[in-house]
Amino acid sequence: MAILPALDDPQWPYLLTLLPPDLEESARRTQALVRCRNIPDATALVRMALAYAVSDLSLKDVAAWARGQGLAEITGPGLFYRLREAETWLQELLAKTLAGDVCCGPAGLRLRIVDATVLNGPGATGTEWRAHVQIDPATGKFLSVELTDSSGGEGLARYPFTAGDVVLGDRAYATARGLEADKAAEADVVVRLNPHTLRLCSVARQRIQILEQAVPPIGEKSFDLLVPIPPEGWQHGKSKSHKPWPLAKAKAWIAVRVVAARTRPGHVIWVLTTLPATSLSGAQILELYRLRWQIELLFKRLKSLLHLDTLPSRRGPTARSWMLARFLAAALAQKLLDPSGTLSPWGYEVGRLRIYP
Repeated sequence: MAILPALDDPQWPYLLTLLPPDLEESARRTQALVRCRNIPDATALVRMALAYAVSDLSLKDVAAWARGQGLAEITGPGLFYRLREAETWLQELLAKTLAGDVCCGPAGLRLRIVDATVLNGPGATGTEWRAHVQIDPATGKFLSVELTDSSGGEGLARYPFTAGDVVLGDRAYATARGLEADKAAEADVVVRLNPHTLRLCSVARQRIQILEQAVPPIGEKSFDLLVPIPPEGWQHGKSKSHKPWPLAKAKAWIAVRVVAARTRPGHVIWVLTTLPATSLSGAQILELYRLRWQIELLFKRLKSLLHLDTLPSRRGPTARSWMLARFLAAALAQKLLDPSGTLSPWGYEVGRLRIYP
C-alpha cells in the first residue's frame, strides 16, 4: 500500500499536504485534541491514527513507534483514549479529503455509483457495521463514505447528490422514497428493478405487473411508466393496516422508463431509469448499468489490499475510529496512485456511449 512508507520520514511532509489544511482547528473544534498532553499537535495524532489503521500493530506498539519517531510520549491506554475521542474528527477529515476528488464529465451527465458493504469484527455472527460508499466510475475513486451499524439500511437519500448526477445502484436502491430523494436533488438514477419494492403504473396511473410483460429474445424493450410516491407517514411493512395504500393518496408521481433484455440463457434483466429517452436509448441504459460493477471491484480492493474487513475489535470504543482512519488512508492512497479508470467484466468502454471525452 502506497501510504505505508509515507508514514515515515521523509515522505510524511508530502502526505501531510494531501490532508485538509485546518487540522489543528478542526481537532480542537471536534474535541479530538482538547489538551496537548503527551501529544504535541493534531498532525501527530492523525499520523498515529493512520499508523494504527494500516498496520497490524497494537495500540501499545503504535505508541512505542510514535516514541521512536519522536512524535509523542504516550502509552497504549493513552492512545486508546485519544482515538476514542477522535471519531467525529476523523469523519470530518475523511469527508474533506474526498471532497477534492470529485471528477465531472460533460454537463448534464455525471456518473456516480453507490453501494454498501458489510464490515464485521472477529467472532461476528451477523452484520455489525455497514459502509455506504459512492464512487466515480471514470476515475475509480470513492467520493463519500458513511458508516452505520446494522440498522442503517441502504438508500439513495444517504448520499449528497447534486443536479446533473446520474446514479447507478442495485436492487436495494430501487425504492419510491429513493427516487423521490434523487429527484429532489435534480439527479437521475439507473438501478436494477425490484418489483417488490416499487408500485409501477401506466401513464394512465393504472397498476401494471411489469414481470408479465413480453420481452423479445433478442434486443431490448422499453416501457414508459409512473412510480407513485407513498403518502407521508406510510412505511412498508410498518403501517397499522396490512392493506396497501390507495393510489389516489400518492404524494407524487415520478416518470420512469423500465428497460428489459434477455441474457444469453434467456433470463430477463430489468433496469429502471429516470433518464429520458432523449438522453440515452434503452440499449445504452443497459450498457451503462454494467458500470455498477466498478464498486464491487473497489470493495474487493479495499478488503484484499487494505484489509478493511479485519477489524481489531468487534464493537469496541475505537472500532469506528479505526474504520474511519482506514478509509482515510485509502482516500490518501488514491491521491498517491494513478487511478485505473473504468473497467467492466463485460468489456464495456465508456467512450462507446460518449459519456466522457
